[in-house]
Amino acid sequence: MNKKIIANNKKAYHDYFVEDKYEAGIQLFGTEVKSVRQGTVNLKDSYCDFKKGEIFATGIHISPYEKGNIFNRDPLRDKKLLMHKKEIIKLQSLTQKQGYTIVPLSLYLSGSLVKVELGLCRGKKLYDKRETEAKKQAQRDIERRREF
Repeated sequence: MNKKIIANNKKAYHDYFVEDKYEAGIQLFGTEVKSVRQGTVNLKDSYCDFKKGEIFATGIHISPYEKGNIFNRDPLRDKKLLMHKKEIIKLQSLTQKQGYTIVPLSLYLSGSLVKVELGLCRGKKLYDKRETEAKKQAQRDIERRREF
């Protein structure tokens, strides 16, 4: 299927080790879908939470649709994610391990549907972040030397 990426969560890759990735649908209202198609989405401080056997994304900011007037919803409301029950139970059991969390990595259009890519993540310590940054810098230096 055709994938059109709307938003990426670059901060998640900086703050976490991404162990595994999952795809989920997201329950949105009409004006929210129109706003997503315009690309007015921010995933920066978002995470997922479990409530009564369901999974919700908290902190995904979808700006109000400019022509939506009374039909606009709260931009930071919790959005229900659509996954199979077995996947939700598996993810919930994995997050109960110490240090694991579920973080939205990207939001994209798959055909006419809005999908979220979720990452099973483990938090990085400060020294891990420095090490990752040093590796990226070394790779950039190698690329620069190849150009000359």
